[in-house]
Amino acid sequence: MRQIFFDTETTGLNPESGDRVVDIGCVEMVNRQLTGRHLHFYLNPERDMPEEAFRVHGLSIEFLSDKPKFAQIVDEFLEFIRDAELIAHNAAFDVGFINAELKRCGKAPLHECVESVRDTLLMARDMFPGKANSLDALCRRLEVDNSNRGLHGAVKDAELLAEVFIRLTRGQDSLVIDDSGSSSGEGGQLEVAAIDFSAFDLPVIAATAEELALHDKALVDLDKASGGKRIWQVPVAA
Repeated sequence: MRQIFFDTETTGLNPESGDRVVDIGCVEMVNRQLTGRHLHFYLNPERDMPEEAFRVHGLSIEFLSDKPKFAQIVDEFLEFIRDAELIAHNAAFDVGFINAELKRCGKAPLHECVESVRDTLLMARDMFPGKANSLDALCRRLEVDNSNRGLHGAVKDAELLAEVFIRLTRGQDSLVIDDSGSSSGEGGQLEVAAIDFSAFDLPVIAATAEELALHDKALVDLDKASGGKRIWQVPVAA
């Protein structure tokens, strides 16, 4: 199964009122293993940057002014996510913004390009009802290291979400995300720490005679309590 962990940063909260995407991050996983492939774009939103949004992600109009517009990267973006399961935290927000950008370009909405969309916020609310389920809260609860997060950034958040997702769905020990290189553009690498459990020589500890006697007594007591209806350890007729 091919999955793409996905995040955006924007100029605000409402694409219908003219807010735009300024940062897109995608991280690829195949059969629950990070492949090291990711896609990342800073984008020129073709408008101003509200102070509230700048305080969240730190992306100024001066920095974004020479970056590509969404229409210039849309085909590369769609090709990268095509036929994958798209996974995002609060997916309605990110998908809504991307669909608004696709509409401006005359493109079909996301659901016509990807296999499906999964929302880890909804998953977390089902698993931890009544608790805080932001990405930061999940990192703390699931012991995912987000000490290098600082300001919000799309590709870093997508990397964190990948590890959170693994722990939400399987409890696998860890996915090691290598921050030694830049993860905000080409050349960022993701490394997987794989554990081969077949290499462990697990000891078999036999029960002592005293433990076996206590076990037999417990079975006799259960047999009495059930009126002789205990069904295990009863010989099966040939």
